[in-house]
Amino acid sequence: MSTSTALPPRPAAGTDGTAATPGLPPRRRSFGAWFKDTGWRHLVGLAMMAFALLPLAYVLSAALSPSGTLVASSGLFRDIGFDNFQALFTDPQKPFARWFINTVVIGLVTSASTVFLGALAAYSFSRMRFTGRRMGLLSLLLLQMFPQMLGVVAIFLLLSEISDIVPWLGLGSQLGLIMVYLGGALGVNTYLMYGFFNTVPKTLDEAARIDGAGHFQIFFTIILRLVTPILAIVGLLTFITTTGEFMIASIVLNDPDTQTLAVGLYSFVGDNQSRTWGVFSAGAVLAAMPVMALFLFLQRYIASGLVAGAVKG
Repeated sequence: MSTSTALPPRPAAGTDGTAATPGLPPRRRSFGAWFKDTGWRHLVGLAMMAFALLPLAYVLSAALSPSGTLVASSGLFRDIGFDNFQALFTDPQKPFARWFINTVVIGLVTSASTVFLGALAAYSFSRMRFTGRRMGLLSLLLLQMFPQMLGVVAIFLLLSEISDIVPWLGLGSQLGLIMVYLGGALGVNTYLMYGFFNTVPKTLDEAARIDGAGHFQIFFTIILRLVTPILAIVGLLTFITTTGEFMIASIVLNDPDTQTLAVGLYSFVGDNQSRTWGVFSAGAVLAAMPVMALFLFLQRYIASGLVAGAVKG
């Protein structure tokens, strides 16, 4: 009768892949092994961070430079002053504060309307079956292939004709600009939300219908909570696009009191005789604040909206 002998336990491996001696701390990895494994990733990350932050630092340095030119700001943060920020609010011909308010209002209204109307359309395409549904989805797919810039001439002529009938909806009207933005944003965003709506199990709808809920209750009490991430993303992207759009806004808004920041700030550098790059940089820094604030506000919804919605649902 053979007896089996128990094998001695293998020593624990050290951090460098070698066997560790019992009773002694594990050997530390060499710098070469660490760099080959994960160190080069940190180096690439730092390089990309520097590449992304350098333009921002350059603009901020130009905004704080009292000289008001980009050439003198080559030495970053050599001279610091707030004259450029003060000049933004002291020129009566260029109402920066009014432009800032107009941009925030137009951006928020356009984003909220895009999210609400796009969610309604996406829910209809995802949960309902009706005549023309497939053709509607194909139309949305085709429309998002053509940028809105291609219709600038048509938009101008259309708003010109509308101005004769409904002045508050034509050229020079902020509401008309919002309508133009909605027409360009609903196509791609509806199709984007439609794909996200399809990931929500339809068994939730069936269970709600058994309890007597209709489409209105299902949409507002169940579906919207589960699709919070895509709503936050669409709202954020729409706000960024709206606040930074220049071409259509410059055509529609011809009154300085109704213009947005993208159009108004161009007046600081559009004149070849008096280009105030320092004031322009200061305005660009302040123009980025609403986008940063909205991103920080929606970040928690983007990160945890799906989980929170599933629990609440």
